[in-house]
Amino acid sequence: MFIQTEQTPNPATLKFLPGRVVLAEGTADFPDAAAAGRSPLARRLFEVDGVERVFLGSDFITITKSAAQDWQIMKPAVLGGIMEHFTSGEPVLRAETAADAAQPAEEDDEIVAQIKELLDTRIRPAVAQDGGDIVFHSYEDGVVYLHMQGSCSGCPSSTATLKMGIENLLRHYVPEVVEVRPVA
Repeated sequence: MFIQTEQTPNPATLKFLPGRVVLAEGTADFPDAAAAGRSPLARRLFEVDGVERVFLGSDFITITKSAAQDWQIMKPAVLGGIMEHFTSGEPVLRAETAADAAQPAEEDDEIVAQIKELLDTRIRPAVAQDGGDIVFHSYEDGVVYLHMQGSCSGCPSSTATLKMGIENLLRHYVPEVVEVRPVA
């Protein structure tokens, strides 16, 4: 198994490309080891000293390391953990129980539907190239609240991405949008 790695705009994260599907649909963000209960892959990666966050995308895994650690030391252990997982035959994610599943969203109004469409078609694919994801959180009084995941979470350039890129695009296509803000 050959696993490629790519730098991301966030120096604390690396994008790992195992050359196969990681998640068939959606993404999964594990901000710490305690949140990784339903993912055997994420649990295995959190065993590597210095791993602080694991983000799973369609064909990639983004790892965020602690500031005290060095990628030169961590990278072989992360690569080994990814290889061990995919050769083990375990699923990347275990099925959610009814209690874990997200509640269905209320039917979106027209503005929210436009925002989500733009996020899904124009923004999220570009952000995925950098090993991250941006998820719609809410829309209120002209302000769009977005949750940044993967390499986008804690990235030094995330504010510029939000303000200069995403906010400008949304304001252009959806005149009701006046501002974009991140949520934790």
